Amino acid sequence: MNTYAYRLLLPNGRTRSGLVRMMVERDLSAKLWLERHFDAVVLRLYRLPDWFAATLASVGRVTGHALPPIELSGLLRDLAVMTSAGVPMIDALKTIAEESDITQRRIAATARLLISALDAGAPVSEAFNRHPDIFPESVRNLMAIGEETGTVDHMLLEAAEHIERMTTLGRNMRQALIYPAFVFATIFGAALFWIYYVIPNLAQLFLQMQVKLPAITRGVLQLSKWLEGNAAPSFMLITGIVVGSWLLLQFNTAARKLLFKVAHRMPIVRVLVTASGMAFITEHLAIMIDAGIDIIRSLGVLERALSDEYYRERIHKVRMAVDRGALLAVAMRQVGGFPPMALRMIAVGEETGSLDTQLRHLAKEYRQRLASLIETLAEVIKPAIILVAGAFFLLLIVALLLPIYDLVRQTSQATIQ
Repeated sequence: MNTYAYRLLLPNGRTRSGLVRMMVERDLSAKLWLERHFDAVVLRLYRLPDWFAATLASVGRVTGHALPPIELSGLLRDLAVMTSAGVPMIDALKTIAEESDITQRRIAATARLLISALDAGAPVSEAFNRHPDIFPESVRNLMAIGEETGTVDHMLLEAAEHIERMTTLGRNMRQALIYPAFVFATIFGAALFWIYYVIPNLAQLFLQMQVKLPAITRGVLQLSKWLEGNAAPSFMLITGIVVGSWLLLQFNTAARKLLFKVAHRMPIVRVLVTASGMAFITEHLAIMIDAGIDIIRSLGVLERALSDEYYRERIHKVRMAVDRGALLAVAMRQVGGFPPMALRMIAVGEETGSLDTQLRHLAKEYRQRLASLIETLAEVIKPAIILVAGAFFLLLIVALLLPIYDLVRQTSQATIQ
């Protein structure tokens, strides 16, 4: 997969620049595709270095045609409905492009990419394979199986439902973090207000009134003064840590492995990542095996699709063992790291020839378990966050109200005298 930066001269005399990813071996093929697709003349074409292309891909800026999962599943579902009704694939794509041109430009652009490939004589599976940045490998494999068996419409629907289930899985994970993130953002905002406005004004008042301050108040005032004087360096340091951590996890496999290894050993997080990982694994294996993809190839696709480095390493070892002739359940048991219930059900599926059915049962069970776990964690996190916020503001109130109370008491005594 190569990434090209291009500059085109359009028929109307204007120029167009951009980036495009293409599965071509020669730059000439990319040039011909651009001229045919845009009906333009290529003024400049440059193949980007692999590391730079990987950086662009990681932040989602390689191409303007990338689709969010929800839009991709909608595109596949619409294609499934129309092709199952007897509409030719290219006509279905043209209909989607026309309907989506105004409100959903990314879907329309994706449909036109597929139309361009089909018009050039490429089969359906090849049209999907030309755009791996849009269509996941599992979807591309389903299209190849559908084309071989004459069940493209069924595979399109299966792919749409698969993406929707994976999207729901990710959405459930994110929903568990919404409330804590909102509360922590609120606490952080309130803390900044106190540190940069309230506390400095009170400190000035205490200094003018020559109030004797307790140790806790002096500590809070010194911390506020330090933060106020080092705001810019502190912000730059925090930003650097966040960006550096993101880059490290994005491009350093060892760092990602360490992160997931730690996550799989932490008491509460371990349950969460295990349920999420097993739901992903069983869902992918079920859909590919049910489609007729052999187990070795299915494990290879799964290995490349996994973001959990802990399970990716284990699936790689499982694939090697299965390639040597071991059964899937036996290989997973030897590698370790997989729940006993999953191993037992997979073994039963292999013995009875119902592996895809057992995997679907497991995927459903782990999805339900994950949803229940997230709901429970959300309920547990809420009071914990309230306690943390309460303790923080209690510290501020005690630290600042004690000298104010002493000041009021001294003023009252002076008035009485």
